[in-house]
Amino acid sequence: MISIHNLLVQRNGRDVLKIDSLEIKRGETLAVIGPNGAGKSTFLLTLAGLIKPVRGEILFNGKSIGSWDELEYRRRIAFVFQDPLLMDMSVQDNIALGLKFRGVKEYQQPVIKWSKAMGVDSLLKRRAGQLSGGEAQRVSLARAFVLDPELLLMDEPFSAVDPQTRMQLLRDLSRVLTKDHRTTIFVTHNLKEAAQFGDRVAVMIDGKLKQVGRAKQIKEKPIDKSVKDFLKEL
Repeated sequence: MISIHNLLVQRNGRDVLKIDSLEIKRGETLAVIGPNGAGKSTFLLTLAGLIKPVRGEILFNGKSIGSWDELEYRRRIAFVFQDPLLMDMSVQDNIALGLKFRGVKEYQQPVIKWSKAMGVDSLLKRRAGQLSGGEAQRVSLARAFVLDPELLLMDEPFSAVDPQTRMQLLRDLSRVLTKDHRTTIFVTHNLKEAAQFGDRVAVMIDGKLKQVGRAKQIKEKPIDKSVKDFLKEL
């Protein structure tokens, strides 16, 4: 589904992301780990078309991202941020927001479907400001899924919630993705979380994609000292 070759992204003239080669299959969940400043969020923003690389190519369904109509491409992806970024309206209206922007008039059924899937169907009339952190992130996830994206990008979506809520969110989201087979790229600092959630794990350090594989494989055979040292800190 996604094919990346010879990618270089710069900010203020400095290299912040380099990927020689990466293939992501349709229906795969790729967990991306690495220390702060490793390029993980830049990777997601580049895939979303919000940052333009200075070199290289990203193919989406065999077509370069740069040659897609921007609006058409954006409609094929959804982005879940660390902070839920909900509007000051009801849960139901927040989940339906993207569908309304797209001019969809019959949105009640998909809103009910994904509010149930994310466990917020009992909160549909509640205002966003009355939600807990975990509830708000569940609404954010439902708002992403209701758009039926081909590609779901998630930037540490559970880092702001307490550990117990985080574990339950991970279980519920993992269950949904296993059933839904949605292509997903998920950024996290937690190797255990990456192993639980991802089909494969990608390790980024100092703006470079260092290693991709199963979590067990990476833990047992880190490709170099930088990966080995990073794993020791986890």
